[in-house]
Amino acid sequence: MKTFIYYTLLAISIISFFPSLAPCQDNSAIEQNNNSGLLSRIINNIDVSALIKEELMIETDEGHTQKLETLIHPEIEAKLPFDIDFSAIGRFRYDAVDNLEHGDSSQPEISPASRRGIVGDRVEFELRELFFEKYINDVYLKLGKQQIVWGNADGLKVLDVVNPQDFREFIYDEWSDSRIPLWTANVEIPINDWLMQFIWIPDRTYHKIPEPDSTFEFTSPMIIGNPPPNVALNINSIQRPQRFFSDSDAGIRFSGLRNGWDLTFNYLYHFDDIPVAFSDVSISQGKPLITVSPEYKRSHLIGGTFSNAFGNLVIRGEYGYFFNRYFVVDDFNNRDGVVEADEFSYVLGFDWMGISDTFISLQLFQGLITHSPAGLIRDQVESNVSLYVSREFLNSSVHTEFIWLQNLNHSDGFFQPKISYELSDNVMLKLGFDLFYGTNNGLFGQFDKNDRVNFGIEVGL
Repeated sequence: MKTFIYYTLLAISIISFFPSLAPCQDNSAIEQNNNSGLLSRIINNIDVSALIKEELMIETDEGHTQKLETLIHPEIEAKLPFDIDFSAIGRFRYDAVDNLEHGDSSQPEISPASRRGIVGDRVEFELRELFFEKYINDVYLKLGKQQIVWGNADGLKVLDVVNPQDFREFIYDEWSDSRIPLWTANVEIPINDWLMQFIWIPDRTYHKIPEPDSTFEFTSPMIIGNPPPNVALNINSIQRPQRFFSDSDAGIRFSGLRNGWDLTFNYLYHFDDIPVAFSDVSISQGKPLITVSPEYKRSHLIGGTFSNAFGNLVIRGEYGYFFNRYFVVDDFNNRDGVVEADEFSYVLGFDWMGISDTFISLQLFQGLITHSPAGLIRDQVESNVSLYVSREFLNSSVHTEFIWLQNLNHSDGFFQPKISYELSDNVMLKLGFDLFYGTNNGLFGQFDKNDRVNFGIEVGL
């Protein structure tokens, strides 16, 4: 398998960067020797690895198996000529029980260039990342399918919205696994004491929302509204942006250090990753009919981050002002079922490392809608708090974590205790619980019946 990967990568490298090296009748022996030496150097600079994960998740309510999954993440790293670094990461997934998505293969939110390959109901494979990196003097270039991480919040996101998210398991997945990588041009240029990052994203991919009847289907009125009873519902296909250049996303970030503070200033011009569900009420065969027409809408984000260390205490935060967002309303006079408004969101975090082998983090999240329209379902000000505690034992071979996230408006949230044991340098065992609480109206309480215990093993190759 490694030999096949090696020579496949070599072929790509030769075709991309050295078309003149293709065999021809007048090649000299010296050129052939040089070519042979070049190929040998490329082969010697290829690193192939893989991470294998096995996960079993059992619902605590009725004891049903929610997930029995095998994940394989193959990875290739190579040093190419002209000091170009190449990386590729794939993902193969096999779920033996298929209870999360119920075999759904629809990917209307994902652009054709970023879609998963699906075989039957339980097997899928995906090119997660593939990019080239190169320094030209002090300018850094990264081109290809990748993740762009803005912000430093844990649990919920404020600025980390460049890449859309797969909500297959709500927010339980690690961010690196739940983000959907995008085909992106990423350029970083130093300007005096600042670093300017410019990103251009022609990949028109958006949040992967769970389908109806999926385990983590959204049912909270804050997200889907309050459909009236006994009314027929017709949902049209999502209207996707189609223009390659005009419908691309773009952003710019400045980062630097000032008086001990790490600062960033960010701007993103993008389509909001959640489609706006415009509705229209009509009469069909003497009965009321609601037609829903989902559509992605443009938005502007202006924000930034800050952090500083004071001994064992780190104070950090991020903020973002979102223009032209849409919120669900329950207002008879509003035929669209949504209202447009701006939103200011921020998170303030305190990280403390005053106890040996222990890390404690406390965060406050708030989202404030600029005005309160009639029938607004969510509160004008939504507040959440989170607590994260981790501690290591036995020379860092045992790692324990506790995550608690609480919504202050609806008194719902979740607990997530975990423990992992490093059996060897490349084998790790895991045990954890995912526990929701609250009413069906809340963002977290809607999954109150999805509590589960999970077992896992990770093997690095």
